Amino acid sequence: MIPGIGTLVNVSTVLIGALIGVLLGNRLPVRTRDVVTDALGLTTLLIAGTSAVAVLDPELSDAVGDSAPMLIVLGSLLIGGIAGSLLRLEERIESFGGWLQRRLSGDTGTAERHRFIEGFVASSLLFCTGPLTILGSLNDGLGNGADQLFLKATLDGFAAIAFAASFGWGVAASAVTIVVIQGGLTLVGVAIGDVLPDAHLAAITATGGLLLVGVAFRLLRVREIPVADLLPALLVAPLLVQLASTLR
Repeated sequence: MIPGIGTLVNVSTVLIGALIGVLLGNRLPVRTRDVVTDALGLTTLLIAGTSAVAVLDPELSDAVGDSAPMLIVLGSLLIGGIAGSLLRLEERIESFGGWLQRRLSGDTGTAERHRFIEGFVASSLLFCTGPLTILGSLNDGLGNGADQLFLKATLDGFAAIAFAASFGWGVAASAVTIVVIQGGLTLVGVAIGDVLPDAHLAAITATGGLLLVGVAFRLLRVREIPVADLLPALLVAPLLVQLASTLR
């Protein structure tokens, strides 16, 4: 599959969702939105499972030993989670969103311009600061497929309907932000894929699968896991593989 196709689909669903939202207004029942979110949460669990099984990848076992892959994933989550928590990544992302919204939503001159900027800022933050943005874009670039971005595209499409019903065409403008952020992360994934061995990539994929479980729990309203605080685990995983393979 061509790298970048996930972002292209994501942009398309946001534009279509924004169009539907502008045309229909705020008429989508809350119950319908909840059912759709639950379905997407269950699908996220399925995708998470298919990613997490990379912990059984033969290349990973050959590099670090049969008993080490699970410990590497555990260690990545623990070390990455501690680092992310100390850095307050989840809190900082939320604070940055609030700051950006305040900066761009000040005295805009007209109510319509204010509404447009509100829609652009709010939807850009929603579509581009979540874990699926990072995980999906990197996996797309790494050649692991765009399933995660396709899931995100579906989520964003429904969210765009709801946002556009309130904020109008500013939501459609957030497609530019998606292209820049996700496109850039996909290129990073392509570059990493040309450098990292298969064992390191398997560790990243397995760790990312567990982060997706956290995303699914949030969608299903099971628990608000601070997934952003766990994102450094994606950097820790290949380092632990390298350390384990060197000491072996």
